[in-house]
Formats: sequence, C-alpha cells, structure tokens
Amino acid sequence: MKKWSLLVCIVLSLALVSACSSGGNANTAPNSQGTGTSNANSNSNGSDTPAEVELRMMWWGDQERADITNQVVELFEAKYPHIDIIGEFAPSSGYWDKINTQLASGTAPDIFFLGGNVVDYAIKGVLLPLDEYVGNQLDLSDMDESMIQYGTVNDQLLHISAGANARGIVINKTMFEKANMEIPQDGWTWEEYAAIATEISDKLGDGVYGTYDFTYDGLDIYFKQHGQQLYNMDEQTIGFDQDMAMQWFSYWAELAEKGGVVTPEAAVSNPNEDISKNLMITSQVAMTLLPSNQLTSLQSLTTDELTMVQLPRGPKGTGVVFESSQGLSGYAKTEHPEEVALFISFFINDPEAARILGNNRGVPVTAANRDVLQAEASDVEKIIYDYTSRVSEATKTEPFAISYNLPGNAEFEKMAKTTIQEIGFGRKTVEEAVASFYANAQEIIANNVAQ
Repeated sequence: MKKWSLLVCIVLSLALVSACSSGGNANTAPNSQGTGTSNANSNSNGSDTPAEVELRMMWWGDQERADITNQVVELFEAKYPHIDIIGEFAPSSGYWDKINTQLASGTAPDIFFLGGNVVDYAIKGVLLPLDEYVGNQLDLSDMDESMIQYGTVNDQLLHISAGANARGIVINKTMFEKANMEIPQDGWTWEEYAAIATEISDKLGDGVYGTYDFTYDGLDIYFKQHGQQLYNMDEQTIGFDQDMAMQWFSYWAELAEKGGVVTPEAAVSNPNEDISKNLMITSQVAMTLLPSNQLTSLQSLTTDELTMVQLPRGPKGTGVVFESSQGLSGYAKTEHPEEVALFISFFINDPEAARILGNNRGVPVTAANRDVLQAEASDVEKIIYDYTSRVSEATKTEPFAISYNLPGNAEFEKMAKTTIQEIGFGRKTVEEAVASFYANAQEIIANNVAQ
C-alpha cells in the first residue's frame, strides 16, 4: 500500500513540474525579458501567498491596556497571518522620552500612538501621510468627520483617532450623600463649583477635599469658555492674554485658601492623573476633572458610586467638545505603509476589536462600533455614553474649535505645572507666577515653531 502511495506521489510531482515549465501560471505575465512578474499580492516567488511582513507598534498605558491591545493584535494576525505585529508599551511617564529617542535615531516603530501633541510630530515631518490609502487599505467611511479633521494637519491626514471622549467633572455621589448635599447637575457656574467644594470639605472634615486642583488640565477649557484658547494654531501663537491666565490661576489660589482643594503635598503623592492613586477612590476627594474614558477604571477601584456632569459654564458655554483621546500614526520611514494603514483600519473598524478594547481609549470613533458597545454596556459605561451624548448635543448649539496641544507641549506642561506648584507652596505670588508663565509660554511656542 505504501509503495502505491509513493508511486502516486511521484506521478503527481512530475505532472506539477511539467505544468510549471510550460509557463501556464495564471498569476504571471511575460515582461520584456520573458520572465514572470508577480502581482501585487504575491511574494517574490510569484506565489499568491502575501510576503511576510513584520511591524512594530508602541503605545502607552498600564497593564490592562497592554493586555487588551495585545488581544487585538492577535485578532488582526489571525485575519492577516502574513503580518506579524511586535508590540511595545510603556507608562505615560516614560513613553514620550522613548518614542522621541527612537525617532531621533531613525529606529521608531512603524505604528505609534499620539495624543493632543500630534502637532509636535507633524511639524517634525516624522508622520506617514495616509491620504492615498483612504478608501483602499484605510476605511474611514463610518468615522466621525470631526475625528478625521482632528488628524488632518497642514492638509495631510497624519493621525487616526483610536477613541473619543469628553472631559467632565467626575462626582463621588456617595460622598455627597454622606455630607447630605445635593448632587451637582449640568448648567452650574464656577462660583457654585467653588462654594460646593468648600462646603463639602468643611462638612466631611480633615483630610477630605472638595476637589483636585486642575488648573493645568482646565486651561484650554476655561479660556474657550471666555472666547480665547490655549493655542492659536492658525497663527502659531498663544491664544489667550495674561489677564485671562491671571483670572484662572487666581480662582484656584483663592479656592485653595478656603480649604476646598487637595493640598499640593497630597497631590504630589496622589496625582489626579494616576487612577490607581486618585484620592477619590478612598473617599477623600468629591470632585475632579477627568476624560470620560477613565471613569470605568476609576469606578472599578472603589465601592463609592461615581457619575459625571458637565463642567461649570462660562460666558460662551462649557468649552468642552467630543474630542480625540489618542490615536495611531504611522512612521514616515516605514517600509510597509500599506500594512500600517491596514492595521489602523482594522483597529477602528473591526467589531470584535471594539468589544475587546471597550472604552479604555474612549468610545469608538465609528458609529457602528459605538452601537455595538452601547448594546452591551455596563452601568458605568452607560453613564459614559449618556455623558458624551449630552456633550455632543451641547456642541450643536455651542461649537468650539478642535484643541491641539501647543508645539513643545512636554516643555510647556512641565513649566505650567511648576508654576502651579510655585503658587501652591508659596514660593511665588500669583501675580509673579502668572507673569513668568505667560512669558515662558510665548517663548516655548516661538522656539518650537521655528524648528
């Protein structure tokens, strides 16, 4: 029986060799030298099997984000087995140094995540223009138009949002109930915010605070509420005057004097942006400003009941828009731009990927995937969808321009936070600190735009 099998194999092999030598391969066509030229999907041997491709991708975040991102990578590789994705991640504190070092040395990953600082990298010319892949490898047909606009810088599509969110005030309802105070609602004012923060601090006693100080995170929002903005991208200058900055910094200094704000010492050891250390989870802070996509993680760490409301209003409204949380860009020097575009498209469009990612990077940027998640949403996710819907509705009557971080954002952030600490620790008066802040902001933009 084995001999008969061997004979059949030999006959079939000879037949295949004969067929190949006759030039009858339908996937090749003779060129001027009489040799076959493979089609676009074939490897170098003329096979229909695509050539093996390896891509590197880097993102920031915690272990939870790493786990779900790797799951999506595995899902993509199962659908496109010829593409291998090598994933790297780092905490946000070290991510930017790492990506900047790799860009400077020409060893950057093929795909990497950026946030509101996309302008910095667009100016440097290190991002892959994606326009030519739209409608082919990159499907943006179901993506919100505002998100597409966000990733278009200097008339080039350089960045694809991976999730959208809206910043808002997270409220610890349990603490308010303990203080026998009403839960704040949309439509309140900054004067009411300060009064409520002070009152709940007084009622709940030492070591409990009404709010985190979000002077830095609220800069652009407050400025927009008053008809100005942090960065004027068209003119490449700061978009606010010194009096407006003085007004905002003074607000927080006065609220801190009344005892309504987390002390600078406590904020250093328990920063608002570090969800695992945020004092709201230990019932020590009643209100804070956070992106909506962080509510799920925050709620998972406490038995207190949390919710979200819009920011206090200014003369022009809330100043908040449905915005990109972060997104994917390709490296300008990648050797595999089509595969980069293909992965980005999969990341934002695939419904199973959406289920895995959830709201970790914000709600999906495509309507279809928002519908997928909303149908399966948990109680806390329903709060997020309800909140972002209210923000979306508000922007129809109170539209605001897309916000980008200003050029040299890392330097600006460090400078601004130093200014806040100088005020908080009493090293400078508000007037002195704001004067330096305003001058330094202008200098940082001028230096980085010129590069």
